[in-house]
Amino acid sequence: MNGFIANIEKLTEENSDFRRVLYTGHQLQLVLMAIQPGEEIGEEIHEDRDQFFRIEEGLGEIWIDGTRTKVKSSDAMIVPAGAKHNLVNIGDEALLLYTLYAPPEHRDGTIHAVKADVSEEHFDGKTTE
Repeated sequence: MNGFIANIEKLTEENSDFRRVLYTGHQLQLVLMAIQPGEEIGEEIHEDRDQFFRIEEGLGEIWIDGTRTKVKSSDAMIVPAGAKHNLVNIGDEALLLYTLYAPPEHRDGTIHAVKADVSEEHFDGKTTE
């Protein structure tokens, strides 16, 4: 197995897709996201998985179980399993970030160019390698 080795900051800053799955392991998944001004991930709850976010560029607001916190470049957030959450772009430019799901959430190789493309493509057990 090769794992995943890359300049995550560069990949995140160059990404323009709403969602792009980069790597899927058995217990962890790496996903790039670009949320356009005024857009959001959408309120959700992952009952059985934790989620980590790291913002590379932009200004946002994360909601975790009713608590709203402004976030910006270089901030990191962890959403524990079972917490209702959302991430909203409150800035004038794309909110560029990467997220880790543990365990994976999406099918390996999933790409949603824009939020409107989002469909329920949950992890099917197939990993990157």
